[in-house]
Amino acid sequence: MTGHPSGLVAEAFEAQRDRLRAVAYRVLGSHADAEDVVQEAWMRLAGQDAATIGNLAGWLTTVVGRISLDLLRSRRAHPETAYEQEFAHLVVTPDDDPAPDELVALADSVGLALLVVLDSLTPSERLAFVLHDMFAVPFREIGQILGKSADATKMVASRARRKVHAKDRPEGPGREHREAVQAFGAAALSGDFEALLRVLDPNVKLTVDTPDGVVVTLGATKVAAGARMFSGEVARQRPVLLNGVPGHMSWSPDGAPLSVIAFTVSEGRITGIHIVVDPAKLASIHLPTRTEPVPSGATSQRALSPR
Repeated sequence: MTGHPSGLVAEAFEAQRDRLRAVAYRVLGSHADAEDVVQEAWMRLAGQDAATIGNLAGWLTTVVGRISLDLLRSRRAHPETAYEQEFAHLVVTPDDDPAPDELVALADSVGLALLVVLDSLTPSERLAFVLHDMFAVPFREIGQILGKSADATKMVASRARRKVHAKDRPEGPGREHREAVQAFGAAALSGDFEALLRVLDPNVKLTVDTPDGVVVTLGATKVAAGARMFSGEVARQRPVLLNGVPGHMSWSPDGAPLSVIAFTVSEGRITGIHIVVDPAKLASIHLPTRTEPVPSGATSQRALSPR
C-alpha cells in the first residue's frame, strides 16, 4: 500500500505519536522541532507500503531517530540555528509562587538541565543515549540508524553515559542558581567589579541577540566590564523564570518587552549569560504580562554589548 495510510495504520500511528514526540524532544530539546520530525515521519509512512513493515513502532522510532540525527548534525554545522532555537522556545513566567496554570510550564522545564548536558554530546552520542537509556531501544536498532554494529553502538552509548554522569548539570531554580543571579544583579547595580569577577566563571560566555545579529563576548573580565556599564538598568528589571530557571526581564513604560536575560550556573558561578534585545526575537517568546511599574525612561541591556 502506498499513498495515504489506511485507517488502521493511521490509528496505529496516532497511538505512537506521543512516544515519538517524546523521543524527538529528548534528542532535539525543541518542542517545535519534535513536532516537525513527527510530521515528517508521518509523511514518510504515507509513502511506504505498510505491508512491508513488520514492526510499526520500531520502524517509526528508526525514522524519527534518523530525521533527528540529521537535524542535530545540521545544527552542529550551523550553530547560529541552534542558538535561535534555544530562545524561540523559552517559556517566561513570573519568579514567584506559580499559579496552578503555570505548573505545567514549570514541570515541562524539569528536564532542562539534562537537555543542557545532552548538548555537550556529539549527535551520535546523544541519539544513542536518549534511545537506549530513556526509551530502551535495542542497540541493534540504534546501530541501524548510526550505521554501526550493535557492539560499536553500545560503546557510543556508554561513552555518552559517562559524559552525562560526569558533567555538572546547571542548577535549576534552586538556591545556588538564584543566589548567583542575585549576586550578579547586586554587583552590576553597585558597579562592584571585584564582586562581578567572583560570581562569573573565568570562561563565562555572554551572548547578546541584537537586531543587527548575535554578539559574543568571552571571559569574566570583559563581561564584568560590560556589566558595570548597565548598572543603572538593573533596578528596572523584574526577576522571571526562563524555562523554570531564574533570569531577568525588562519592559518599556508602555509595557513592551525590552530584554530577556537567561543565566547558566555551575558550581555557584555564572558560566553563561544569554540576552535577547532583538524585538523580533522577543516577539517570538512566550512572555508574561508586566504587572509592576517600570520607571520612566527604562532602556534595554544593549550596554552589555561590546562597543
